[in-house]
Amino acid sequence: MSLETLKSALPDYAKDLKLNLGSVIGNSELPAQQLWGTVLATAIAARSPIVLRELEPEAKANLSPEAYTAAKSAAAIMAMNNVFYRTRHLLSDHEYGNLRAGLRMNVIGNPGVDKVDFELWSFAVSAVNGCGMCLDSHEQVLRKAGIERDTVQEAFKIAAVIQAVATTLDAEAVLSE
Repeated sequence: MSLETLKSALPDYAKDLKLNLGSVIGNSELPAQQLWGTVLATAIAARSPIVLRELEPEAKANLSPEAYTAAKSAAAIMAMNNVFYRTRHLLSDHEYGNLRAGLRMNVIGNPGVDKVDFELWSFAVSAVNGCGMCLDSHEQVLRKAGIERDTVQEAFKIAAVIQAVATTLDAEAVLSE
């Protein structure tokens, strides 16, 4: 079970996704921990059992136990934060922005891995979940830490391709029933 299995499962009409999947993961210039943490966190965020089942073993093999847990933690905390902050941002009553969130987010302060890696994974999950406020916040932290735009873009390219593969394969699973 692997990246190759996912690529071969994609239908002919999604040839671009097949090529992009191989490219964004197979030819990434990200260090292994950043790459595989981004892959795992976005595979979780994409909510596709097929994609997660195929990518998780390789991610686990390429991550330390701490990084594996931190990538899953990024997906979990951002699942909450993306809904909360996206809603707050979309409401026309901006007074909600002045209210205390009152939600625990301790893992962001102490993720168990390099803060930059966790921020990159949180950013990529925010791309999947479409929270502009979270995207801006995490991108600013990454840029202040010296991360180049190319690296940030690499993370959201991975997020985009994994989300597209998940959507396509899940649709094909339903249509083939």
